[in-house]
Amino acid sequence: MAHDTIVVLDYGSQTSQLIARRVRDANVYCEMFSWRTDPERILALQPKGFILSGGPNSVYEDGAPTLPAYVLESGVPVLGICYGMQLLTHQLGGKVGRSVKREYGPAAVYIDAENHPLFRGLHDEDLHSEQLALRVWMSHGDKVDELAPGFAPLAHSQNAPFVASADLTRQLYAVQFHPEVVHTPQGGTLLRNFVHDVCGATPDWTPANYIDEQVAAIRRQVGGGKVVLGLSGGVDSSVVAALIHRAVGDQLTCVFVDHGMLRKGEAAQVVETFEREQGMRLVAVNSVEDYLEALEGVTDPEQKRKIIGEKFIRIFEREARKLGHINFLAQGTIYPDVIESASKDRPDAHTIKSHHNVGGLPDDMTFELVEPLRLCFKDEVRRIGEELGLPESIVWRQPFPGPGLAIRCLGEITWERLEKLREADAIFTGELAAHSMLRRGTQQAFAVLLPVKSVGVMGDGRTYEEVITLRAVTTEDFMTADWARLPYDLLARVSRRIVNEVKGINRVVYDVTSKPPGTIEWE
Repeated sequence: MAHDTIVVLDYGSQTSQLIARRVRDANVYCEMFSWRTDPERILALQPKGFILSGGPNSVYEDGAPTLPAYVLESGVPVLGICYGMQLLTHQLGGKVGRSVKREYGPAAVYIDAENHPLFRGLHDEDLHSEQLALRVWMSHGDKVDELAPGFAPLAHSQNAPFVASADLTRQLYAVQFHPEVVHTPQGGTLLRNFVHDVCGATPDWTPANYIDEQVAAIRRQVGGGKVVLGLSGGVDSSVVAALIHRAVGDQLTCVFVDHGMLRKGEAAQVVETFEREQGMRLVAVNSVEDYLEALEGVTDPEQKRKIIGEKFIRIFEREARKLGHINFLAQGTIYPDVIESASKDRPDAHTIKSHHNVGGLPDDMTFELVEPLRLCFKDEVRRIGEELGLPESIVWRQPFPGPGLAIRCLGEITWERLEKLREADAIFTGELAAHSMLRRGTQQAFAVLLPVKSVGVMGDGRTYEEVITLRAVTTEDFMTADWARLPYDLLARVSRRIVNEVKGINRVVYDVTSKPPGTIEWE
């Protein structure tokens, strides 16, 4: 089934992905491409509209990214955001210059054309103005000084006369602020107005439709072949397993490797959910001793990652060979993985990381890949999982690093230290869940075991034991995050329980570092 599609042209903004996510939140299919991408590849999608992202460049500088000719030649509506607005202005005859005062952060925008289609349904945010006023997020050092011919002003701020404009005849629209970020509270409504009302895109991008389409696609691809999947128990691989199993049943075999670095009870939960409840063919491999032996004495986090990744490849390869001839390898690749890995397609942005969902495959493993989620964002994956009937404990499992507790157990890894960390983590997340804060109050929460000891006193005796750090963050996209303001009485209860119930721990601290400058994980 072909969906009406909105194309986001990426000019290097760190929030370009968010534009695509917000469009999909409006149930309209959206893909993101570099502005340099081959036009034939983009036009093959027959886009109903284009959105031009922000970016770090100035449009008037030599070598700055430009607007591909096919965008205007297509005749479909175009929305420019930040750099996208300046680009439309510059290329169509307006003037863009350096702003005397750089705007970064929250700002007030005053709407001069309240009846314009972009602003339909938006409400005044009580900024003590006689006209419709919105709270928005700005991030720009340049501004539009003179609109291009045919454009009319739609909004202004105290710092810039033109923060929104439009040429209704050519269906060209532009905003200087960022509607895609959560700091623009009504930005989602503005984008929904653009894709629904201006572009006329059909809102049929739904979990139920996606499942039907992917089940049919998997059946066409796999035919009568066999599929193997490295199942971690995380939401991505779990939803892939459920999708493929619905499509081809016992042609799928899941391989679950327990490396001993999982959270408390997770190994048993994976087996219970997928083998017994979902009725899938599951090969569960206990390799705890192998991993502990390989990690003995290792303290460097990158070395830990490499050892765990390499060990997984070898075990997975061995188990796959036992299954006989395998035609297909399934992976939990999702759309952010594709975007972040494809640095060649994002020349105007930094490569964030490369993704190898089974740790990187040996050259002699000649599987054909099955990746039914490679067009989905994480929140879409969760909605698909719910639609497939997976339990909440799997669908809403918080992000967990591939190396597992190995990079939350700072310093040397031993079974004793892993058990301490597992128990402390279970107490922390269990208390958050009991107070309904594991999903709503925090997007990621966990314990970290530090490679230091501190002096304490229990009863009348001196103790010299290890330290647990608690980490909990709130975030919309995991690109930035803030530490969660958990209630003091909750933190006190967690601390008391950990010290009393986890042998070998005598001190608990709480991490109040945001991202940036810190990262969410410690290693």
